[in-house]
Amino acid sequence: MNICMVGTGYVGLVAGACLSDFGMNVICVDKEKDKIDRLNNGDIP
Repeated sequence: MNICMVGTGYVGLVAGACLSDFGMNVICVDKEKDKIDRLNNGDIP
């Protein structure tokens, strides 16, 4: 299943991580490019 999380704040990021852990394909979208760059690098924003 493909899921798109709009916003990577406290709720969106944790929910996305949990859904990903259950084997779902999760894409996170956020207006702050820095957060997305850090996620792509494997860092915690």
